[in-house]
Amino acid sequence: QVQLVESGGGLVQAGGSLRLSCVASGFTFGTYCMGWFRQAPGQEREFVAAVSWNGGRTAYADSMKGRSTISRDNAKTLYLQMNNLKPEDTAVYYCAAVIDYGVRSSNYDFWGQGTQVTVSS
Repeated sequence: QVQLVESGGGLVQAGGSLRLSCVASGFTFGTYCMGWFRQAPGQEREFVAAVSWNGGRTAYADSMKGRSTISRDNAKTLYLQMNNLKPEDTAVYYCAAVIDYGVRSSNYDFWGQGTQVTVSS
């Protein structure tokens, strides 16, 4: 059974930092591209960041470039370090997995339940 379990969300003041984690199980983590997406109330889910199966390639949404770092380890965990957070970063953050490296949410096969990030001004 595939599971992606996110954690690390919470309430933070603008300018603060959070580190999200996503623990994967039930599939061969080391062969999948992993991504982070987010969805704010009333908005569509949007791409945040992605990392290739071996960590050698990464991509970021323009809104997150320079403020976030995606990484993964051999313990089947995906991370998203977010710095200098802004109120507009408030959303539910999801991790997801896909075989072929990409940024389109429709291509991703497996999804977590999400973790809430709230940034106060």
